[in-house]
This record gives sequence, structure tokens and C-alpha cells, in this order.
Amino acid sequence: MSRFKGLPGLEFQPPEAIHSAQARVLAKHVAHCARHSPYYRRLFKEAGVRAADIGLDNLAELPLTTKADFATHNADFLAVPTADIVDIVLSSGTTGTPTRVMYTERDLQRLAYNEEISFTACGLTPADTALLTCTMDRCFIAGLAYFLGIRAVGAAAIRNGHGTLASHAGIIASIRPTVLVGVPSFLRKLAVYLNEHGANAARTSVRKLVCIGEPVRGADMAPLKLGADLRALWGADVHSTYASSECITSFCECTAQQGGHLHPDLAILEILDARGRPVPAGTPGEIVLTPLGIEGMPLLRFKTDDIGFIVPGPPCSCGRTSPRLGPILGRQRQMMKVRGTTLYPQAVFIALDEIPNAGDYYLEIRTDGDLSDDLIIHLGAHAQQPPVAWIREQLQARLRIAPTIVVEPEEDVKRRVYTPESRKPVRVLDRRNAP
Repeated sequence: MSRFKGLPGLEFQPPEAIHSAQARVLAKHVAHCARHSPYYRRLFKEAGVRAADIGLDNLAELPLTTKADFATHNADFLAVPTADIVDIVLSSGTTGTPTRVMYTERDLQRLAYNEEISFTACGLTPADTALLTCTMDRCFIAGLAYFLGIRAVGAAAIRNGHGTLASHAGIIASIRPTVLVGVPSFLRKLAVYLNEHGANAARTSVRKLVCIGEPVRGADMAPLKLGADLRALWGADVHSTYASSECITSFCECTAQQGGHLHPDLAILEILDARGRPVPAGTPGEIVLTPLGIEGMPLLRFKTDDIGFIVPGPPCSCGRTSPRLGPILGRQRQMMKVRGTTLYPQAVFIALDEIPNAGDYYLEIRTDGDLSDDLIIHLGAHAQQPPVAWIREQLQARLRIAPTIVVEPEEDVKRRVYTPESRKPVRVLDRRNAP
């Protein structure tokens, strides 16, 4: 089996060079799908399309692949013999039955390359030591990806995973890591813990935070309160990343911290509106990815369900010319329409985070039976919390709706948000399809 070889430095090349290289890689990828993937062989036949006729300029003629397609026809996406599979991830999918995402050894080499160039872009060097606060077990591909990427950079990795705050604090004091990788809300909690226990987080060895799973910037690319808190608490640079288990491809911010760079030798990025049409840079739409060079379960035009946008304007100041993906604004399936106003949960999170002492929270979404959704915000009670009426006024000014607010014991809210089954806070309880 051949080893994966990327095209290092392609993202610094002129657009025409990137287009030419992507066209070559896409041709090989489409041929692999047509030859070895039962799902895409069938799709090409039903669409009356020859693989040899598909290129960058007419890729949009192919039907989109949804998460429901991937879950329902999961076995048909496998494009290699099962003996070639070396790692299997299970996700919840859309059918209630665990969906398999299977990788070959070459796919894991591709994953390591992806993370190597991502970490290098945000400034990591072989001199760094990275504390990984995300787990490698429980079928979490990102945890493995970060470990492989740190190794590929030549830096040292500390795999403490879902350790306690005390254990992370002990590692920071004794081993003095320079980089933390983890969910932003947890990294904020870790900094507060250090400060409360006599160790000033801003005076530790940590100089860089690589954040996963939650946005730290808003649509204007300015730091959200969470991002600003991290910068202030740690005195460190804050970098955001975005990735998908199915696509084995991530977008990581460089040292300029103005959007996650596309690695053009690894993926083709489309941003589409609700009718499947491309939207201009700066306009939000669904992120659709064609991850290039995957062997095990290759994909074409995969709908991620995530809403984002391409950062408009001139190329990044770091010198990369490839497109940059802005912050994730929400998920397509979580879009709400509350009394005529369309919004995503992320907008509510941002508004709540900017209210001092609002407390921990989660959202409950219900259908009110009139082509509209009912939004209920569950807040954890604590002594410094402002009056509920004042919080509602602030939210109405920001969101143009006055949601129902329910104040509950703080521990009850925390148990709902921080569950052992999830790798990141669970802040949305969507009951719209409940019987």
C-alpha cells in the first residue's frame, strides 16, 4: 500500500496553481469513488454521469451526499476490503443506529498530515509541548488526529484527555506545556481553577490555545466573550478549528487568527444556500465538503449540516491564498423560527455569554403547533444572577424575541449540560420531533 503524500505549501500558491493541483487530485478521487465505492457507482449510474467527465468546473452537477445517506447506506460507502481498515469510529448518525466511519492506514497518514500543516500554521514547532485535554478513546477521531499531528510536527504530546482539573493543573505546573488543546469552555474552567488555587494561569508556560468544538469568534471575526475570556485568563493566543469525522479534514486558524484555512490538496469547499446554490463570500450557508484522497470511505459533496461562510476580502496576511472558513454559526437542523424570527442556538449562546452572571444554561426547543418554535432557556440559579426580567430584556434587544426563561437549581442544569456521554457541553435539547 502506498503512503499518503500531500502537496505541502500548495495553500501559498497563486489561485491558478491551486486550481490545477486540485483538478488533478479530484480526478483521482472521483475515479476511486466510481471504481470502488458501491454507493457512488450506483449514484453515477442513476445520474447518467461518467467519472471521467467530472472536474472542478462541473463538480456541482453531482448530487449532494447527506448524513442520512451516509447512515442509511453506510456499508455501501466502504471502498476498500475490510482487511485494509485499521481504525473505526462510531457516530450517532441520523437513524439512531451507530454509523461507522472507517479509516485505512493511508487515511490516518492523511489525517496526520492534515493536523501537521494545521498546527504548523498556528505556530507550533518541535520545541512545543502540547497538553491534550480531549480524549483519544470513545471513538473520538479528533483526539487521535491531534496526537498524530503533534507527533508529525515533532512536538511532544501529553495525553491527559478527560482528566480532572487538578490533574491538568499538576501537569501544567510540573511539565510546563506551551500549548493546550481542548474545548474552549473547559479551558476557561481550567484557568479559573488555577487562579482559585494560587496559580495564575496567565503566568504559566502556556502560550497558545487550540480550541475545538465551540466557536470563539463571531461572524465579524471579533472574539466572542468566551474567546476574550480565554485570552485574558491565559494571556495566550487563541486559535479556532473546525472538522468533521466523516471528512477527516480540518480548518485551523493560522497566526493571524482570522478564519480556518482550507488545505486545498485535502478538500474542496462549497458554501450552499437552502436550495443548493453557491453563495458569495461572507454569506452564510451550509458547508459542503469533498474530502480529497480518502481511501476507506471516500465522499463527494458531503453536506455537513453546519452553517458557516467563507471569509471575504483579500488573502490572509500569513501569505496563504487558500479560502478561509469563518466561525460556525449553527447547524442546519437546529435552525429555529420563533414568532417570525429565524435564528440558530449559537446566537442565543453568544447573547447569554455576554450577560454578566447569567449563569450556566441550556436551550429547550419545542413546536408550538403554529409553524413556529417555542424557545425555553433553562438557567442555573446562583447568588449573583440578575433578575430574570432584566435578562429577558437583554435577550430581546439582541435577538428580537423574548424567550421563556426557567430558573432551576444550578446543579440540575450542570448535570444536563455536562454529561458523561458527551465530549463537549450539551446545550440544546431539541424536542420538536418528540411524540
